[in-house]
Amino acid sequence: MREPDGLLAIGGDLSPERLLNAYRHGIFPWYAEGQPILWWTPDPRMVFRTDGVRLSSRLRRSLRHCPWQVRADTAFGEVVTACVGAPRSGQDGTWITDAMQEAYAELHRLGHAHSVEVYAGERLVGGIYGVAIGRMFFGESMFSAESGGSKLALAALALQLRNWGWPLIDAQVHNPHLLSLGAEDWPRAKFLEQVAALTSQPAPDGSWTARFGTLAAASLAEVSPG
Repeated sequence: MREPDGLLAIGGDLSPERLLNAYRHGIFPWYAEGQPILWWTPDPRMVFRTDGVRLSSRLRRSLRHCPWQVRADTAFGEVVTACVGAPRSGQDGTWITDAMQEAYAELHRLGHAHSVEVYAGERLVGGIYGVAIGRMFFGESMFSAESGGSKLALAALALQLRNWGWPLIDAQVHNPHLLSLGAEDWPRAKFLEQVAALTSQPAPDGSWTARFGTLAAASLAEVSPG
């Protein structure tokens, strides 16, 4: 549909098979509690190039002396829960329903959903989660408990994905905040072509926790040109 933009289907379920098939075709679920499951494929599509995430000069300066550390898949459930409670400009409530939380927890158990966590000591101060298929990452949501937490999680994710040879992060729908961080609006046809190619590639072996390692916030201070 053109209005609302990208609404494709209603109903179905959130089984791992259906979700993975949807993502492989550039489709994602997005609905509120009490609604049927709504499936979307908007045009244009908001996308990050993994070499295109931008952090402001002010944030990069603060990172040079920041003791925070970034890891992956060490607190998936906590990241999702924090995203549920994160305030969203112009939104009342969350689309991350109980059923969605259960579905993505199952995807995580099966090795398809992943999180990136930002820690201040042992305290979780930011994070992002999404779905990985082949060499494509589909971002779902992120949060900050401290200023800059979500931006650091995104920048760390982009850096490691770029190091692994993954070129794109799906950001779903147009958002001025994401645009300020370097996201781009792509025509749906271009996006779907890239998704088909990237999801058909073999996924690397090994756990994300081990492959991602631990990144110091200071190491990300010069990642982007600002």
